[in-house]
Amino acid sequence: MEFDLTLNETRVLGALIEKQITTPDQYPLSLNALKNACNQKSSRDPVLELSESEVQETVDTLRKKYLVAEKSGFGSRVTKLVHRFGNTEFGALQLSGQEIAVLCVLLLRGPQTPGELRTRTNRMCTFEDVDEVETVLEGLRERGGDAYVVQLAREPGRREARWAHLLSGPPAAGGPRALQTPEVTPAPPPAPDRVARLEQHIEELRAEIDTLKDRLDRLGH
Repeated sequence: MEFDLTLNETRVLGALIEKQITTPDQYPLSLNALKNACNQKSSRDPVLELSESEVQETVDTLRKKYLVAEKSGFGSRVTKLVHRFGNTEFGALQLSGQEIAVLCVLLLRGPQTPGELRTRTNRMCTFEDVDEVETVLEGLRERGGDAYVVQLAREPGRREARWAHLLSGPPAAGGPRALQTPEVTPAPPPAPDRVARLEQHIEELRAEIDTLKDRLDRLGH
């Protein structure tokens, strides 16, 4: 299943999915509320400054792709917007809560490690550990013959490789690395192993700081 989404389209779609899960009492979203969700300073990478007309144009293109629909409430003059990406009445794609949360965060924040995804999805679902995140990612890598995510080559200095969504096609940088049968390698000496654990801990702390910033941002509103 090919989507070929632009950056603006991934932002609009991701924002709709996020708000449906985290603030269901405010969903569906008006155009203005959707614009504010797209332009949040927290939990977004990159941070965008979309105008209302740009959001409307993006919504129009997503409607043509059957990924967004309008929904007007009884007696309301304001048109509300809903996504039709997955788990909807007319959507063919059915995802678990963990799967849709992972895809949502990848749409909103770009490539991330499993450790970062575990922390940044905590408002939408629960993962017991990083291994559970990796299991979900591997399932999304081959779901019904379609690939929705890809593992990128590990960057120097990082213990974990990052993952990216494929809803906009193959990533432009950091070429994909296919998951293969793990090779048996000698155990690393104690010092490098300790450094690797510290690096993973730092990544998790960074993700937790981002989550705290997101909460402070919401309290500020």
